[in-house]
Amino acid sequence: MRVGLFIPCYVDQMYPQVGVATVELLEQLGVTVEFPAEQTCCGQPMSNTGCTEDARPLAERMIRLFGEYDHVVCPSGSCVSMVRHHYQEFADSAPPAGRAGFKRLKERTFELCEFLVKVLGVESLPHPFPHRVGLHASCHGLRELRLDRCSELMTSSNEPGLVRGLLAKVAGLELVELKRSDECCGFGGTFAVFEEAVSVMMGQDRVSDHLSAGAEFLTATDMSCLMHLQGIILRKKLPLRVVHVAEILAGRVTT
Repeated sequence: MRVGLFIPCYVDQMYPQVGVATVELLEQLGVTVEFPAEQTCCGQPMSNTGCTEDARPLAERMIRLFGEYDHVVCPSGSCVSMVRHHYQEFADSAPPAGRAGFKRLKERTFELCEFLVKVLGVESLPHPFPHRVGLHASCHGLRELRLDRCSELMTSSNEPGLVRGLLAKVAGLELVELKRSDECCGFGGTFAVFEEAVSVMMGQDRVSDHLSAGAEFLTATDMSCLMHLQGIILRKKLPLRVVHVAEILAGRVTT
């Protein structure tokens, strides 16, 4: 199995420990990981702001760099959703060979937790984490990848969400119950820039929900959401720590 690791821009530049945790976790589970050093952004920021054609060269670059791997793994539901759902508009206007490349990449790209469950079939995790944890379900992971479906968003499946299921396998970890486990944090990429006040209010609401539930740690599959929430927590000096789910699963959180 050849697994290519795709690391989001903000993880690469600001939260490299999440990338390290992802590699360590996969290697602990017996996966040999390759990291194409030439990788760049998946193109999501440009696509989200309407600059679709500016994102096309980055999508084509993704095919060149990751197209031959058996699986592509990324610690971000947001970036994976871009590849799986939003590269289709590039595929539709591509020549036949290009369409085949997009199709192959789409079918083989997984968010980290999704890969652990659907491909590796992980049944146990080695590192205990005896803390109360609140899980934030990012919008792309929840609504497009369906990683942690809330009851009102469930389709025909009654299985627990992938991320909740994995965290339930961590010894000592207690998942707290939130009042609104399906609610956006307010980040939304450029939304946080153009609608700053609304974005902050939404983030404060999410943080308050976790604190009211008694969480010691706030985790998610997307460091972009956590970055936004961490800013609110730090400014208000609140007793809540933010960590990516990969850091918990890999045993890299110091307490």
